[in-house]
Amino acid sequence: MRTFLLACALFLLGGCVTSQSQPRLPFNAWYVGLLAPNYMEVWVESVDVIDRRGLAYEQVHSGIVAIQSPSNNSGNPRGWPKRVGSGAGKNLPGIDLPEIIFVRWQSLVEPQTYNVRINIPEWVREKMLEQHSSYCQADKRVIDGLYRHDITIGLAPGGIAKAWVGGPCLEPIEIGRFEAAISKVGPYGGTSNGKHRPLSGKAKAYIEQHGVPYDAW
Repeated sequence: MRTFLLACALFLLGGCVTSQSQPRLPFNAWYVGLLAPNYMEVWVESVDVIDRRGLAYEQVHSGIVAIQSPSNNSGNPRGWPKRVGSGAGKNLPGIDLPEIIFVRWQSLVEPQTYNVRINIPEWVREKMLEQHSSYCQADKRVIDGLYRHDITIGLAPGGIAKAWVGGPCLEPIEIGRFEAAISKVGPYGGTSNGKHRPLSGKAKAYIEQHGVPYDAW
């Protein structure tokens, strides 16, 4: 969390502030979601955000990510989906559009704990505020008033992260690929004697047979 706290100080000149007026957005909240390649299980310890007002929000989300682990090792973990979904996450009401997102996560197949800083460029925030009309397959009609209010982050072994901005019925746009640093304190902030969460049986079976394709992301 050293990087996060330093960023708080730089942005706020005196600490992390989380109580301010509601941001003026054309939607109620933007969404942060996370996913991982097939079988490459992840546990997110913390998602922290600094918004465009310079306000810092710690631990806005944690837990599981969106992942598929088909039986009989029939899934393919290499690469990312051609069209990523929103991922597993939550809406963030009261938080303005993101300037920086920090993610600390456990990559369970290695196992290793990583910290990554994802800088959100201005063009992404501009895309999030653009209103669209688009045909939605689920509704079988054109829907008006659509926004790319989702930030989706993919987490992979080796500390690789990839981010997209997207929304319902709209094509996601890639933000960038990011390389994380290994956490010096280890899992759970150093409180678990180096022990990570266990792998599921399906993920363990896949890794034992095929290994981890580190060059795939």
